[in-house]
Amino acid sequence: MESLRPILEFKNTCVSYTRQTMAVKNVSAQIERNAITAIMGPSGCGKSTLLRAVNLMHNLYPNIRVEGEILLNGENILSMEPINVRRRVGMVFQRPTPFPTMSIYDNVLAGFSLNGIRLSKTDRDATVERCLKSVALWDEVKDVLNKKGTFLSGGQQQRLCIARALAMKPEVLLMDEPTSALDPIATKHIEELLLELHKDVTILIVTHNMGQAKRISSKSMFMYLGELVEYGDTEVLFTNPKDERTKSYLTGKMG
Repeated sequence: MESLRPILEFKNTCVSYTRQTMAVKNVSAQIERNAITAIMGPSGCGKSTLLRAVNLMHNLYPNIRVEGEILLNGENILSMEPINVRRRVGMVFQRPTPFPTMSIYDNVLAGFSLNGIRLSKTDRDATVERCLKSVALWDEVKDVLNKKGTFLSGGQQQRLCIARALAMKPEVLLMDEPTSALDPIATKHIEELLLELHKDVTILIVTHNMGQAKRISSKSMFMYLGELVEYGDTEVLFTNPKDERTKSYLTGKMG
């Protein structure tokens, strides 16, 4: 039964910055377990705002209001403690953000440190190796684990950030344009990585890159002016969109 239920569900989700400014308007959608779901749309359409609501990042700003429901395995995220949500929902940002004062080793374990979770040395070592192997970084850094994370290339740093997000074994991984600051080769490596990772974790990725959405996602959402215009199989969305606004965006008539 668990596998049939959507892992994540938006129910009339709204996000507003002021009473007059609604950034996300009544979004309702069911996100499939272990799918890669791409969220597309022009700049300012509410993609990242919707994504960050899932991780309760808007709680950091008292003027931002989130209404409706966001269900994670049937539980409303909006009534949960942020620390509990962030253990279950990982986040990777647009630019690689390894903690600059921490070693590669400590970056992977940062979630445990920040949450006050103590691990034995054996468990710490095993977690670091597991997570770095999962992002195909272990062989490249196993001999320099005590070096700062910022010592790595941009693509390696982003893989380190993904490893850090995976360390807590989240159910969902949120990615906000994770390859937009990377070169084509690093981008290809991240895309190949995501195609492996979604076997174990559900991925929501905001992307401006329509080619990327076609390459890696099985489901796609198209947003415009804060509304969810269309949502469904990526192949169908690209070949036979139901809404003219979706068609205009995908054919380059809307930027």
